This record gives sequence, C-alpha cells and structure tokens, in this order.
Amino acid sequence: MKKLLALSLALVLCLAVFAGCGAKDDNTLTMATNAEFPPYEFMEDGKIVGIDAEIAQAIADKLGKELVIENVDFDSLIPGVQTNKYDFVMAGMTVTDERKEQVDFTQTYATGVQVIIVKEGSAITSADDLFADGANNKIGVQLATTGDLYCTWDIEDEGLGTVERYNKGADAVMALNSGKVDCVVIDNEPAKVFVQNNPGLKILDTEYITEDYAAAVSKDSPELLADIDKALGELIADGTVKNIIEKYIPAE
Repeated sequence: MKKLLALSLALVLCLAVFAGCGAKDDNTLTMATNAEFPPYEFMEDGKIVGIDAEIAQAIADKLGKELVIENVDFDSLIPGVQTNKYDFVMAGMTVTDERKEQVDFTQTYATGVQVIIVKEGSAITSADDLFADGANNKIGVQLATTGDLYCTWDIEDEGLGTVERYNKGADAVMALNSGKVDCVVIDNEPAKVFVQNNPGLKILDTEYITEDYAAAVSKDSPELLADIDKALGELIADGTVKNIIEKYIPAE
C-alpha cells in the first residue's frame, strides 16, 4: 500500500511538472514574424530587428510584458496564431478580406506599396504590361505574401501568366537574375534593398498596389486584440510609431 501511495504521489508530481511546462507564461508576449522583409523585419548580428520588431517591443513595454519573437516561414504565420501558438503576428502583413476571415487585425500602423522588379531592358515596362491581352509572364513572389495573393488573383487566375512562389523574397530575385521568372512583385522597401544589391535590376515606376499593414491576432483572443490595439493606438498618437518607421525609412 505504501508503495502504491508513493507511486501515485510521484505520478501526480510528474503531471504537475508537465502541466507547468506546457502552461503559457502570462508575462510573455510572443510575436511571430518572417525575418526576410527589410526594413520591417530582418536579421542583424543573429537578432531579429526592424520596424515591426521595435513597434512590437514598444507594445510589450506598454502592456508590461516580455517580448519573445519567433522567426517562421511566412505561410506559417496565420496558422500559428490561429492555433494560439503565437500571441500575434507582425510581419509587414497586409489587411485583406481573405485574411480577415482567418484572423482579426489591429488598426493600421503603416502603408506599403507592392512594386515590380525587372531586369534592365525588360519588355515589361509598366504594370499594365502584366494585364495586356495575350500576356504570359512568369511572376516571382514570396509564398503567401500579398504579392502572391494579388498576382494569383489578377494574373494566374485570369490566364495572363503563371506565379512562381519562393520561400524567400531573395530567392525570387535570384530566379529573376537567372531568367527563371520575368519579374518579381514585392513590397517597395525590400525591393529597394534587392535592387541595390543586384546590379542590372530596377523597380518600375508604376506601382502594382498600395496596401495597409496591421498586426494579426487569433479570433479566439478578443481581449488580447483590444489590449494590443489600444497600446498600438497610443504609440501612433504619441509619435512613437512614426519615429520608428522614419528611423528605417527616412521621410523624403
């Protein structure tokens, strides 16, 4: 009987330990991102930095939480927050109707522009060329990004070309350099970095689309959404967000 009692107590203690290990730390705020999107998020000296990282840190500070940033593939962001693996997402993520069906968004904190990168001398000279009758271009995009969504809807679904999807924007640009795709559709800010680092490439003058960025939270977490949105609103109102953005994207 004594052995049985001891075994039962040991089992209870083990279960308690495992439960404690699996419990979420209420003092931690976990942000998921994809650190392949400068200047919003990128790696520097082994650390995730950028606009979103700094805004998220300011939000965590306001909420009295310790910020933890997880770097994952872009197409894992929404599934991860839907299953509460992460508290929220900040990844230069555009608010779209399709994504609104999957997650809830905070207020907008930045505006992005999708642009088109081509080789010098390309037959593609404007966005209109992608939609012309008989067009049949290969468009490089980063998987599950806004560029992927819009090019799929506007071009691939309309029979005006094909969309080649890559895990990283840099991989799409590499495909452009090697002639595997005819152009790349991506956000303007990382596009500037890619063009600067790849002589012979240029950004077309005509924009593909303008979009709004926001943080994404699970639909099961309305209180967390309200807390993050309130903190973000205060940071926008006092100029903190503007200062962070201009630190990385100086006003022209």
